[in-house]
Amino acid sequence: MDILLLFQQFFNPSAYRDYALFLSQAHLSVLLFFLLTLVWLYVYRNKPYMSKVRWILFGVLVFTEIALITWTITNGFWDIRYNLPLHLCTISLFLSAYMLLTKNYRIFEVLYFFGLGGAIQAMLTPDLTYTFPHFRFFHFFIAHIAIILAVLYMVWIFKYTVTIGSLIKSFIVLNGLALIAFSVNQLTGANYMFLARKPQGPSMLDWLGPYPWYILSLQLIVLVIFFLLYLPFRQKKTSS
Repeated sequence: MDILLLFQQFFNPSAYRDYALFLSQAHLSVLLFFLLTLVWLYVYRNKPYMSKVRWILFGVLVFTEIALITWTITNGFWDIRYNLPLHLCTISLFLSAYMLLTKNYRIFEVLYFFGLGGAIQAMLTPDLTYTFPHFRFFHFFIAHIAIILAVLYMVWIFKYTVTIGSLIKSFIVLNGLALIAFSVNQLTGANYMFLARKPQGPSMLDWLGPYPWYILSLQLIVLVIFFLLYLPFRQKKTSS
């Protein structure tokens, strides 16, 4: 009976609500787990079984998205304002799955910047109102960790690299996606990519001024983050 109750609470949309997840024990614990997965992927990057990890990551990405769609529909609150694949990390999730499936470099070179930048930001300042051990807690962090691992998998296992041209391409693609999200926001009252208002929880946007000025400030921040992500490849090229 207790197991059945826990299972029901795991998926219950009213259970385990927490509006103070940021830097809570649950949040810090999952960040530690995230760091350990990064260390593991890097340390064992040359092991033969790493070829199977690619398909495990692909399966995790696909499964988490199917699980989320099923959960929202089953509970009767799938909504065009919240569940279209127009949030940056949802877009990154689909692109990550396609990249792993096809080993497409063109996808990688743009996804590397906004996929890593967006997913890491989401991990550090989660826009989430559920805590451990709810389904949405696990879904949110597993999906974002899988995005980051998928991108770094291509770097550490397939030795993919990026150039300054990749940075420019990624920035252009990101702004194109933002334009689509902004248009949908205007039509539906949604807040995809947080282009209509800031998220409820703490985020980097809190430091960038009121709407709509934070969107302009964010452009500069994105370029800085992209350049920092490019630096390891620039340093490697310089040293070689």
